[in-house]
Amino acid sequence: MKAVRFHEVGGPEVLRYEDVDQPAPGAGEVRVRVAASAFNAADAGMRGGFLPIPVVLPHVPGYDVSGTVDALGEGVGGAVGEGGLQVGDAVIGFLPMERDGGAAEYVTAPADALVLAPTKIPLPDAAGLPSVALTAWQALFDLGELTAGQRVMVNGAGGVVGTYAVALAKRAGVHVVATASPRSSAAVRAAGADEVVDHTTTDVLSAVDEQVDVLLNLAPIDPDRFTALVALVRDGGKVVSTTAFMATPGDEARGVSAATVFVVPNRDRLTELVSLVDSGDLQVEATRRIPLTELPALHTEADAGRIAGKVVVLP
Repeated sequence: MKAVRFHEVGGPEVLRYEDVDQPAPGAGEVRVRVAASAFNAADAGMRGGFLPIPVVLPHVPGYDVSGTVDALGEGVGGAVGEGGLQVGDAVIGFLPMERDGGAAEYVTAPADALVLAPTKIPLPDAAGLPSVALTAWQALFDLGELTAGQRVMVNGAGGVVGTYAVALAKRAGVHVVATASPRSSAAVRAAGADEVVDHTTTDVLSAVDEQVDVLLNLAPIDPDRFTALVALVRDGGKVVSTTAFMATPGDEARGVSAATVFVVPNRDRLTELVSLVDSGDLQVEATRRIPLTELPALHTEADAGRIAGKVVVLP
């Protein structure tokens, strides 16, 4: 089969489109015929050696995947309602990041990393859902502990995680204040934001006139600026951030806690997110679709600057 792998860490040039042996599922695993994988910034971080994920070289990137189960390992099966999978099932998953991913024609995965795919959107597009939607959920509700009637400010809401966060918070009955550039403000409003602040022309600190229960930061930000934004959080509130390369600030004197999101798999949550997609309550973004042969070029593009939207990669 064809796959993209890197045999050493380094720049995008270390990625090779090559022939590899088709994997066989072990006990508790299934093999998936890949419909698509999704590019995430962490893929580039692992390829470049910047993230401390213990991958075995050569490594196939692409930990978000969609596809069709085509072989079962020992001990896999049973009723879908009991967590079982069968050959022919359309699935999506957030794969263990240290294992080979979905930038290939086939991938093996633990059966418990996969859930049935949404039925209301194209299967390749569904690869764009798992890790980013889980990140938004975990940031808002697991770490932020948001509940109906509270207020959240999403700083940097124009990205993919941001639009999921806005939609999920709004659906939970939370008042959403979001910062976005003119390029993304319409999408943020469409996701459900109650207030959108144009951070390119407006001072956010003066534009937000009521404190929030949770500040969720999703954007690269100057540390001093980040610390200043904590003033927007009420006493006893929370600051949550996805920027793992810098400390998340809080305010101990006012009881404002700080947490950094490191997304973890959660099969039950992913199943719930799929149901929200099928009910129309959550929109899956697949901004671009590229063939697997163009994945090295996409990594080059990512290294040169942030990639807008979500890119799914078709084998």
